[in-house]
Amino acid sequence: MASPNDNSRGGQLKAFDDTKTGVKGLVDSGITQVPEIFFNPQNDSHKKLSSDNNLHLKFPILDLKDVDENSTRRKTIVEKVREASETWGFFQVINHGIPTPVMAEMIEGARRFFAQDDEQKKKWYSRDVNKTVLYNSNFDLYSAPSADWRDTVYCEMAPDLPNPNELPLVCRDIMAEYTKQVLRLGTTLFQILSEALGLKADHLVDMKCAEGVALMMHYYPECPQPELTLGTSQHADSDFLTVLLNDQVTGLQVLYQNQWVDVPSVPGALVVNIGDLLQLVSNDRFISAEHRVVANSCSSRVSVACFFRSRLSNTSGELYGPIEELLSEDNPPKYRATTVKEYVTLFNSKGLDGTSALLHFRV
Repeated sequence: MASPNDNSRGGQLKAFDDTKTGVKGLVDSGITQVPEIFFNPQNDSHKKLSSDNNLHLKFPILDLKDVDENSTRRKTIVEKVREASETWGFFQVINHGIPTPVMAEMIEGARRFFAQDDEQKKKWYSRDVNKTVLYNSNFDLYSAPSADWRDTVYCEMAPDLPNPNELPLVCRDIMAEYTKQVLRLGTTLFQILSEALGLKADHLVDMKCAEGVALMMHYYPECPQPELTLGTSQHADSDFLTVLLNDQVTGLQVLYQNQWVDVPSVPGALVVNIGDLLQLVSNDRFISAEHRVVANSCSSRVSVACFFRSRLSNTSGELYGPIEELLSEDNPPKYRATTVKEYVTLFNSKGLDGTSALLHFRV
């Protein structure tokens, strides 16, 4: 335990971590001021886009209806995905095939976990990356410039589904069902993305981009001073692709044309974004966009992110570099090859410090 008189930043971080109750524990205790460890100098969320700028920024929303049955529609969808992936790095999908009740139950399952009493949740609290399920606040608590106003449950769900007994009882069934549905959608999305790169439909699937899924349940408690902190600091994702399920509380923002743009709340939609590893293998054709989550004082927010990448414990050591078919004399490789483990380990060690991990792999 940290000394009660240790007022250093390290001491404050350890004292917070030792409670094993996360940010929700702070809010439940009745705090009215944000502790200094959460002060984020990058937070400009009080600044709003002017209405003039907002008018021409239309966040991409893609309808996947009949994408496998109608070849004409598929060509249109492929083109829209290509455009969104090259410019925004983000898009939303509707008619994606995951039933609304399954999505609603996944959100409720996440809420049930975080609503448990502290003693129940503490059983899962850990920073041991070898555990099947990790519950903690800020994976980069001790390395990031500032702590984020967020608690998280992390679990690698595919390609090998954990034993049900290893998952929290309050959400184990829906974690398994939702993962099964997301894996199916992921295959479709990677096929569309392959075609958008001018490759055969199964190219990215054959590269095993779609077989591993890490599921993260994020809880963002209401914040008494949202202007001082962020729910999630500016970052890009360390995977191939992320599929994000939000409740209807807004807060996610994407950096587009040097402006923070709110991701609109669309009932039934899922948010999809390109990860660093897909930017790397596409040799910068597709962009892994910076994004963040702003805090708010009105209500808590829940999201469930599925990261498509192989297990960090994978010992096969598959190398991922720019795809050969995309390279030419005029378009030489911009990155060296890396393994998922090497990339994610570097990403996690530096934390969400506002810089891209991709810079370390440029040639």
